[in-house]
Amino acid sequence: MVYSASIALPDNPKFARYAHSFFLTRHAIFPVLAFVAGLLSFRAGRDRERWAPRLFVVSLLLLILVLIPGIGKGVNGARRWIGFGPISFQPSELAKFAVLLYACNYMVRKMEVKERFFRAVLPMAAAVAVVGLLLLAEPDMGAFMVIAVIAMGILFPGGVNARMFFLIAAVIVVAFGAMIALSDWRRERIFAYLDPRSEKHALGKGYQLSHSLIAIGRGEIFGVGLGGSVEKLHWLPEAHTDFLLAVIGEEFGLIGVITVIGLFLWMTRRIMHIGRQAIVLDRVFAGLVAQGVGIWIGFRLSSTWA
Repeated sequence: MVYSASIALPDNPKFARYAHSFFLTRHAIFPVLAFVAGLLSFRAGRDRERWAPRLFVVSLLLLILVLIPGIGKGVNGARRWIGFGPISFQPSELAKFAVLLYACNYMVRKMEVKERFFRAVLPMAAAVAVVGLLLLAEPDMGAFMVIAVIAMGILFPGGVNARMFFLIAAVIVVAFGAMIALSDWRRERIFAYLDPRSEKHALGKGYQLSHSLIAIGRGEIFGVGLGGSVEKLHWLPEAHTDFLLAVIGEEFGLIGVITVIGLFLWMTRRIMHIGRQAIVLDRVFAGLVAQGVGIWIGFRLSSTWA
């Protein structure tokens, strides 16, 4: 699908120097690298838990570096990338994983969280807040929201009772609501999401969403067929990345979208089950990490579905 969505990009002057298979080749490299990283992690043994605080510090340093002019790379008005030759790296993605490992490590070390909740959770909340401030400076509120959900989600399998869990959830909802209310730019994005076809937003912040809905609408039940998408032909920006699901909807219809979502739901359920098994086997850190990854994927799936 990445190949199908990106095959026409070289016709755009912005991507004229790329081959038609450039994004397919680049995308194929990442699963290979991920597989190697997975093997190394699997071989590392249980002592990898001690690397969690160090990785967290590294992610903080990278989040600071990305804000420095000349090091951080600006894209569409946001400074979120660091370039390494032909590869660009987004520190916020590492920060999500680092916060996940740090939160799991912290919960294992602070098992008294159920007895002295606020005193035990305060340091972890402070760490998440520091990461959040750095992300908001980029700005990248979406990444901050994912990190907050991951950190909060770790508390529940870590043993926090439902009353405290929902209290934290309420605080997070109010905090993000305030961030949106106090920012004209973020408010406009919400209004554009709610009414993308309005005269005010159709050619601005609602343009991409409007064309993604057109793509899904064209697909109907069974789609127009692989390679038959019209919206990917320079109508839908970022069709090969952020809005790949819209291209799937256009080429494979409702059946294709449901299939993709169903596979992600199955994978999320399996990850959560593996986490529970690990905790039963007294591998609490590994179990919490697995369940944290499940929460991470599940939350991103729900936002994509929305």
